[in-house]
Formats: sequence, C-alpha cells, structure tokens
Amino acid sequence: MTLSDNARLIESILYLENEPLSVERIGKMTGLSDKAVSDALSEISEVYYSDNHGLALVENSETYSFVPVSSLNDKLRSCYGRKIDKRLSKAALETLAIVAYSQPITRSEITKIRGVVSDSIIRILRERDYIKVVGRKDIQGHPCLYGTTRKFLYTFKLDSISSLPKLSEIDRMRFEKEQDED
Repeated sequence: MTLSDNARLIESILYLENEPLSVERIGKMTGLSDKAVSDALSEISEVYYSDNHGLALVENSETYSFVPVSSLNDKLRSCYGRKIDKRLSKAALETLAIVAYSQPITRSEITKIRGVVSDSIIRILRERDYIKVVGRKDIQGHPCLYGTTRKFLYTFKLDSISSLPKLSEIDRMRFEKEQDED
C-alpha cells in the first residue's frame, strides 16, 4: 500500500520533529484540517502495522510519535540502551509516585510522606521534565506546588492522571494520614 501525499508529509514531520505531536499541532504545521490529519495518521498506522516495519506509530495522551517495535528491543538495547534507558532510582520513582497521586503537593509534604529530605530527587525529576511547578500554596512562604508533566504521562503510557492504577486501601490511608497531619 502506498501512502497518500498527506500521509507522507505527516510521516516526514513526525520523523523530523522527533517528539510526540498532537493532531492540532500537525494541522498547524501542514495547513490540513483535523479530519485530514486524523485520516492520514490512520493510514500511516495501518501501513506500518500491516507491512511489518521496524517502527510503529503510537498515540499517547492525544499525541503521536514513532517508536521502535517491541520485537526489536533486545537488539536495539545493546546499541542504544544507555541513551534510551535513563532509569530512575527507587527513591526517584517513589517520589514521582507521591507527586502523581498527591498533586499538587509541596516539597515539605513529599518529605513528610517519604520520611527523608527529597530536594535532590525533586531537582532531578524537574531536570528530566517529569514534574513541574504548577502553582504556589497559599500559606506562609508560599512554597511551590508540584505536579506531573506531559512527559510523565507519555513515558508511563498514561492517557491522563486518572489512568493511574488505583492505590490499595493501605497506601491510600497512608497518603491521607500524612496529608491530614499538616
């Protein structure tokens, strides 16, 4: 199957941009309607899926991008593993989970839940664009409130924060108890 001109254009843009793009953004870049962009994306997805390519078109959080097909992960890991696999430490994942489930949340609230100072981990998560400042708490000192970013949703393949797995009863009570003590 041969791609239409619109689909070929969008395929090239997704390759060149090298970051997830929304239908609206693609439309602005190409001058195409949202319907034309959606049709072209469907066409690209169908061709890449049916012809056994090394890349797949994926949708995540209403954005589209190309990723290597999972069947090639083992072969790619040896060449690109360090670049692709920027793992987060257990402490960073724990802090990220606290922010995701409790947002908006302050640095001191994170520290209180974790039981250890989390300043350096918060800095790393901000540098890697997993969390961001979403406001200021209306208390003395007006501390920053943190929340998750689009990159967090994209990395963890979530459509929205409401897609997070539900907390167990024990974990939910722990979060509520820590925040109620404020």
